[in-house]
Amino acid sequence: MVEWTYRKKEIKKIEDLPEEAFGFVYEIKFSNGKKYLGQKFLIHKRTLKPLKGYKRKRKTFVESDWLTYNGSIKDPEVVRKIKTQEIIPVSRNILKVCYHRKQLSYFEVKYMFLRNCLEEEKYYNSNILGKFFKKDTK
Repeated sequence: MVEWTYRKKEIKKIEDLPEEAFGFVYEIKFSNGKKYLGQKFLIHKRTLKPLKGYKRKRKTFVESDWLTYNGSIKDPEVVRKIKTQEIIPVSRNILKVCYHRKQLSYFEVKYMFLRNCLEEEKYYNSNILGKFFKKDTK
C-alpha cells in the first residue's frame, strides 16, 4: 500500500500530521493515469449506549480508516477494478490539512474547481457538492 504524503514527507500515523487537524483534502493517482480528488475526516464521533444505571449516551472519538483509504469513487466498474487490483493507487497526496468541517468542505470544492475535475477526463470525480455534474459539462 502506498503511503500518504504531505509536503513531501510520508505520513504513517496521525501524529505525523499537524496537531488539531480535523481532516484533509487529498488527491490519489492510479496506475492507469487517472486521479481522484476528495476529502477525508481523521476522527469520527461515536455514540455509545449509556452505562448501566445511567440515561445519558456516551460520546467517544475514534480514528477513521484514513490510512488504508483509497477514495470514495462511485462508479461500480472502477470500484471492482480497484478491489481486484487491476487499478492500484500509485500516489496518495494530502493537498491541504483542515481544522474544522466547513474549512474542509470549502477547500475540497476549491481544489476541484481549480483542477477542472469535471471537465478533465483524467479525474474520476463525477460531481461537486451534488450540484455540478460531469455529464452537464459536455
